[in-house]
Amino acid sequence: MKGTPPPNRTELIDHLVRTRIAGPVATPRENNLGHYRSLAAGDRDFWFGLELGDRWTDERDVLAVMAERCGVSPDPAHGSGQDTIDPELTVAALERAAALLRKAADGRQRVLVATGHPGGLLDVHRRTADALRAAGCAIVSVPDGLTADGGAVVPFGDVAVVEYGATIHHTHSPEPMAAILDALERRGDPLPELVVADHGWAGCAARRGLDAIGYADSNDPALFLAEAEGTLRVAVPIDDHVADPRFYEPMTAYLLDAAGLLEQE
Repeated sequence: MKGTPPPNRTELIDHLVRTRIAGPVATPRENNLGHYRSLAAGDRDFWFGLELGDRWTDERDVLAVMAERCGVSPDPAHGSGQDTIDPELTVAALERAAALLRKAADGRQRVLVATGHPGGLLDVHRRTADALRAAGCAIVSVPDGLTADGGAVVPFGDVAVVEYGATIHHTHSPEPMAAILDALERRGDPLPELVVADHGWAGCAARRGLDAIGYADSNDPALFLAEAEGTLRVAVPIDDHVADPRFYEPMTAYLLDAAGLLEQE
């Protein structure tokens, strides 16, 4: 919540492990490997709107990147049970993301904030948008009347989401982001200079050539591959749906403090 004091680096790492945002996480090894295998087999549901071509057809290569950038076990023989996210990698990625937020604030850039994981990350994105707006950034509005995947693409405050009926939904699809960017182009509006998002929202933005930050779980390899290739600016490794969304508050405070934005909220 607003006003959460920022932890120092050591305190944040302890918190990430204690709440299972990083460290030994709830996502099982079998699920991680299954997603890496599906991505390598060309299943575009796991590509998050990115164009990976035939560069990642060996799941062992995908695993190697995930070990390097997310901190899962690098051992291909470790096929079941516990897996991990390295909290040091999480904090390092938050610091890289903070540098992009600071640049956006200094340049009063146009920023689009969106989430496909509202159950866990909505408040992370909301606080980020609030701080950027207070610092003088223009938060890009969602054009009226957009739909994607059978739902409405709408703003929830300053955060773009997909709504079905009266409920905002979890989605990996890139189509909601594509709908926004296409609508902006049709209207002749400037595109965002920075996108802060997750899932297919971040992947689609990166594929369109926009600077993008994407939060990603250990079973979401596409964004880490995009970061490795230089398409996505930052992939932040976290468990993106822990037991209590309030567990993300110290992480968000650390991010905004590192960006020089905490006092802007």
